[in-house]
Amino acid sequence: MTIRTRFAPSPTGLLHIGGARTALFNFLYSRHHGGAFLLRVEDTDRERSTDEATRVIIEGLDWLGLDRDEQTVFQSTRAARHAEVAYQLLEAGKAYRCYCTADELRQMREQAVAEGRSPRYDGRWRDRDPSDAPAGAKPAIRLKAPRTGETVVEDLVQGPVRVGNAEMDDMIILRSDGTPTYLHAVVVDDHDMAITHVIRGDDHLTNTFRQVQIFQAMGWDLPRFAHIPLIHGADGAKLSKRHGAVSVLEFREQGFLPEAVCNYLLRLGWSHGDLEVVGRDEAIRLFDVTDVNRGASRMDYAKLTNLNGIYIRQADDDRLTALVLERLAHRPELAVGAHAAGRIRALMPHLKERAKTIIDLADAAAFLAHPLPLPMQPKAEAQLTAEAKLMLRDVAAALAASDFTIAGLDAALRAFADSTGRKLGQVAQPLRAALTGSTVSPGIDATLAALGRDEALARLAAASR
Repeated sequence: MTIRTRFAPSPTGLLHIGGARTALFNFLYSRHHGGAFLLRVEDTDRERSTDEATRVIIEGLDWLGLDRDEQTVFQSTRAARHAEVAYQLLEAGKAYRCYCTADELRQMREQAVAEGRSPRYDGRWRDRDPSDAPAGAKPAIRLKAPRTGETVVEDLVQGPVRVGNAEMDDMIILRSDGTPTYLHAVVVDDHDMAITHVIRGDDHLTNTFRQVQIFQAMGWDLPRFAHIPLIHGADGAKLSKRHGAVSVLEFREQGFLPEAVCNYLLRLGWSHGDLEVVGRDEAIRLFDVTDVNRGASRMDYAKLTNLNGIYIRQADDDRLTALVLERLAHRPELAVGAHAAGRIRALMPHLKERAKTIIDLADAAAFLAHPLPLPMQPKAEAQLTAEAKLMLRDVAAALAASDFTIAGLDAALRAFADSTGRKLGQVAQPLRAALTGSTVSPGIDATLAALGRDEALARLAAASR
């Protein structure tokens, strides 16, 4: 059997972090078994579904590197097929026409609540002759669900879960206007797409019992189900905006790398011993949905940020340079051209050692793209005393004679400090302020080498005036 999983979002909003984790688990499970991972956009709610939301979902999946197999399926294009199956159930006696009006259904619910019962449909048209229907009434089609026994789901995460059939009513599968309901459409699509494993949030578990009844009524093989717990905020409440970023593309804007986000989401509810940093290939090799925890996970943004720093330190310097340049290009005070790009690339191995996000990295690199005169932070300005400015002129002369390699610059600075009776820090701090406008930067020798002879000497000349 070829394993086939699907991610089936509704395009009514952003790709939130819980949905992204669901997509990741489906992707990893299918890849682990050499199967297929599919995308189905469940856009049957035409009033709330938007093209923009669909674009954001696809962009988010692409950013996370969750490649799909086959073409994307749009549920709204399959309404005729959904109706066809509903009529097959009707003809087989597994469904029936219901002529209840909206007022009757409302009264039914109100009476049930008044009597302390769950507000369920009472089945009044289940065995009634359609000839009793009011003239011109348009019926809905309801599934003739079993009334005795129980429906059991052998869930790969939750274990066996069951519900008494007497607790469920005859659900509508085709509305009176001919449109399919969501629960019915999902079953037909999963069958036609040959989905073998449905991995989704445990908030869908109650839907599953109803959907199993449709599978059984059609005589179709059931997929295996795996319902994964939801993600909560650090306070245990449902994850929301007040906890921080909740959509995938927000994490991109906040400077996170997709591989770090995927690694964090993988470990949010799944574990393999003490393994924390798990790359894509290793994740595919190790992942099994049966190892997913049953309890809800809590989002820890500090942990994600620390993990992102690890991935930044491991990332390719050319890639990081491109990401930094993309961000700096939106800052009008900077001159982001070939010279700046070369400086940033040269210093990237040192810049990335302290960065936790791409925003950190861009902020740390911005001085390399700033034209003269450099803006000075107050602490940097305080370093440039009259005495320090005089020293910078002498330092500039000593540096001009070096070969402007990191080793050569380090030797020149140490020789200057020794010859003038200063500690290296007494030379480096005013020098750093003059070169960067800040009191924090990578090693001063690496910073000088990245700036290059002409730019470094120009900055020293400007600061020592």
